[in-house]
Amino acid sequence: METEQTFTRGPILSTLLKFALPVLLALLLQAMYGAVDLQVVGKFGTAADISAVSTGSQIMQTVTIVITGLAMGITVLLGQKIGEDRPEEAGAAVGSGICLFLVVAVAATVALELAAPQLAMLMHAPADAFDGTVEYVRICSGGAVFIVAYNLLGSIFRGIGDSRVSLITVLIACILNIGGDLLLVGGFGLNVAGAAIATVFAQAMSVALSLLLIRGKHLAFILRRQDIRFDGAIIGRILKLGSPVALQDLLVNITFLVIIAIANSMGTIPSAGVGVAEKLCAFVMLVPSAYMQSMSAFVAQNIGAGLETRARRALLYGVLSSLMAGLLMGWAAFFHGDVLAGIFADDPAVIAAAWEYLKAYAIDCLLTSFLFCFVGFFNGCGQTLFVMAQGMVGALGVRLPVALLVSRAADSSLFHLGLATPASTVVQIFLCGIWYLRRSHRLNRLGLIRK
Repeated sequence: METEQTFTRGPILSTLLKFALPVLLALLLQAMYGAVDLQVVGKFGTAADISAVSTGSQIMQTVTIVITGLAMGITVLLGQKIGEDRPEEAGAAVGSGICLFLVVAVAATVALELAAPQLAMLMHAPADAFDGTVEYVRICSGGAVFIVAYNLLGSIFRGIGDSRVSLITVLIACILNIGGDLLLVGGFGLNVAGAAIATVFAQAMSVALSLLLIRGKHLAFILRRQDIRFDGAIIGRILKLGSPVALQDLLVNITFLVIIAIANSMGTIPSAGVGVAEKLCAFVMLVPSAYMQSMSAFVAQNIGAGLETRARRALLYGVLSSLMAGLLMGWAAFFHGDVLAGIFADDPAVIAAAWEYLKAYAIDCLLTSFLFCFVGFFNGCGQTLFVMAQGMVGALGVRLPVALLVSRAADSSLFHLGLATPASTVVQIFLCGIWYLRRSHRLNRLGLIRK
């Protein structure tokens, strides 16, 4: 089967939407991994179990975010080589990427197994949820190789313009995860351990299925056995493109971990409430996240082909269509956050705490429609150093200080704590706008823009 597509010709909006929809659905199913864990544990376990799964999954999500950011280097490099019509060089990039991520997988497994207690301490896991948090992280870290492999395969598929294979594999994995949670948590009462085991098994099956499907595909690159090697120049290029994104994503997520740690220090109910809210936020932010990944692949191919104007139009269409979804999700989070939180928890106090935190995220729903599309555009252009810089300014210069300042106020609430996120997004959008205008002026002056 041949499902990859070219982004360098034909209508822009329909092509972008056709690619983004499977990405969105795949992200939705990925978000259900942790959400299903939390929901099933919330129905069969205690508030401490909810807190343990929430904190542990946030730690694992941090690792996944870093790996995904690093894999962006392969997506951009592969997309540019395909846009330049250089299939052999694209295959060499994939081969070196495989070797690089093998090392990443081993390092992640060892680090998480050894540092699980220290990470739980850094997250200020409540005393009654501490052991559960460590257990969740250690079990999930045993499947770190599957996290790495899945994100590597996903970056390759996005680079060649294929978003359907990832959707198919994550759909099967999500079904397996739901079944595993119901069996291990609901049936055998394993609670935190059962949720972690089910997640690892589902990720392993997702990777196995991806490898089976890729064997029957016509690929837009040529991968030879001799390409699977440590090519220093290619790995350096992948790291140059991916490392800034990974570092930025790491720092951004660390600030969210600090926010969760602040909530943990408030007690088990605020901890569980923020944990539920963060799971819901993963769903609320699905559309802009899908556009960010899709925009990166779309723009990379067009920049490789020298089609700057087409890439710019994709940015505009992405912002406008993402904003419509953002309005809907923001309305739901602000006015009906209690209904959403009730999906994952039965305790009225936990639901109330989650809704209070969600109201701040409702504001961010509108803002991320702009920010995430900008980030995807700049990633596709290969300007990942700027992406890192603006992310660091937002995370370390705005979100973290605001969160710490609010936590020290006598009358602070979870809503006030949540406002740290939209505050940083406003600053980042401003920086992206300035950088976009600066880049456009430079390209116009050099006469490098053509249709």
